[in-house]
Amino acid sequence: MVAANRRAGASDYPPPVIGQSNGRRRGEQISRAEQPTRARDTGRETTVSGATSEREVVRLESGRAEPVRDVLAVEEPCEIRIGDDPIAVTMRTPGHDAELAAGFLFTEGLVGAGDIAAISHCADDAALHPENVVEVRLAPGRRPRRDLQRHFFASSSCGICGKASIEAIHVDAPPAAAGPQVPAALLARMMEQLEARQSVFAATGGLHAAALFSAAGEPLVVREDVGRHNAVDKAIGFALLQEAMPLDRHVLLVSGRTSFEILQKALVARIPLVAGVSAASSLAAEFAARSNMTLVGFLRPGKMNVYAGAERIEGAID
Repeated sequence: MVAANRRAGASDYPPPVIGQSNGRRRGEQISRAEQPTRARDTGRETTVSGATSEREVVRLESGRAEPVRDVLAVEEPCEIRIGDDPIAVTMRTPGHDAELAAGFLFTEGLVGAGDIAAISHCADDAALHPENVVEVRLAPGRRPRRDLQRHFFASSSCGICGKASIEAIHVDAPPAAAGPQVPAALLARMMEQLEARQSVFAATGGLHAAALFSAAGEPLVVREDVGRHNAVDKAIGFALLQEAMPLDRHVLLVSGRTSFEILQKALVARIPLVAGVSAASSLAAEFAARSNMTLVGFLRPGKMNVYAGAERIEGAID
């Protein structure tokens, strides 16, 4: 644990055992030392190993057909448990499963900062694929903060598809606090940094990415996944497990469109500014305006659309 990452109000409990298991041994705790990141202790880039597979395809080009080997992004189910209770199944790209579980449980309002004691892959001898089951153990005296009878199934394209009711979509969180301000040119440079660190996307063309930056433009973490909501959960989970909460002086960047769910996850983590390379949905824009958040879309060098909260973008208001 990096002492500088601790924030006021951080839990006095020891940090959880976290990270990514490369060997995928049954019941093995997922240790931080095994995280497959290229920038040590920063989580700034995901490695290609374990996130891709090869398959022979027929490529048609210029009227010719030929068999070639293509690199595909891996998509597998991941069951998230609190103790022995199954909570959710999400379709994800394997890797950084501890962050995915922590970020999902946190942004769904099921756990808070300091609630998690340990995270491991499944230890059940009867489990068919224990590497696809993540068990989260809570600290002594801590309990889930919401009703566990609301089960979730999330496809890689939609994180809210399987929630039991419309009411289950919403997670209560107060509006974002004022500030910080970010120059428009700096925001565009952040997106350029995100694109440069999408190593698995570069190999496959098939992943979404999410990144957290400080308001000064310093990268905290970049995560990739077949599900845009999973990439966000992994990035937020990284910050949670590093005891870097709240993220009220940070910016969330996503490589595609921005949806309502991404805005909601950001608000739970207290992120005031969300920017995407593509469009925002109508509900995302409405949610951002109601929640005192800044929402940016079509982010490019020299241009962007600000859907809400233009006061946080230097140069957006004359």
